Amino acid sequence: PFTVVVKESCDGMGDVSEKHGSGPAVPEKAVRFSFTIMRISVAQGARVAKVFEEAKPNSELCCKPLCLMLADESDHETLTAILSPLIAEREAMKSSELRLDMGGILRTFRFIFRGTGYDEKLVREVEGLEASGSVYICTLCDATRLEASQNLVLHSITRSHAENLERYEVWRSNPYHESVEELRDRVKGVSAKPFIETVPSIDALHCDIGNAAEFYKIFQLEIGEVYKHPGASKEERKRWQAT
Repeated sequence: PFTVVVKESCDGMGDVSEKHGSGPAVPEKAVRFSFTIMRISVAQGARVAKVFEEAKPNSELCCKPLCLMLADESDHETLTAILSPLIAEREAMKSSELRLDMGGILRTFRFIFRGTGYDEKLVREVEGLEASGSVYICTLCDATRLEASQNLVLHSITRSHAENLERYEVWRSNPYHESVEELRDRVKGVSAKPFIETVPSIDALHCDIGNAAEFYKIFQLEIGEVYKHPGASKEERKRWQAT
């Protein structure tokens, strides 16, 4: 069978309200769910032949809109209601094959979906996590804001879609009859039902904090013109970082 790799993307388009007319403009936001055909290949024994590969996978020209909705990307209920049938269709395609008659020959296609076209805000929304102001700041792991600031380098991806679903059930049913704070600590920031499985990517606040801290150190050393003083002592470097 032919194997088709599809990249999924979903993002808010901002304010799309009309700005003309006599009355006040009513704010109207839109969200676009789209896909990109990344690669088509066919296996023959141990060999895999590449039929097609997208040369510019991040270009708007190859990103095909599948669903355009007038909704706020922060509105979890509306996104769930509109996208759930689409996601159900995708889940069915994962475990089935498409057969097409092409040039008199029956061809079989198998689809692999990669949910990588989501920014941090959308990942939080579709995976049921609290918004970015949450104390659980990372979409990849269970780190709190304090833990992330103390550990800026080492990362491990521990969150998963299946686990988020389990945590949502705990949040919804509260089987241990805990207080709100105890329950929040148990579910690690999951507060809504996850409905789209995303692929973990580096677009996570935890990584941003680590990168920002490293760049901040570099900028401080540049300001202190460390290149003019390669043999500067630790005390001098600390003084540059403190000023």
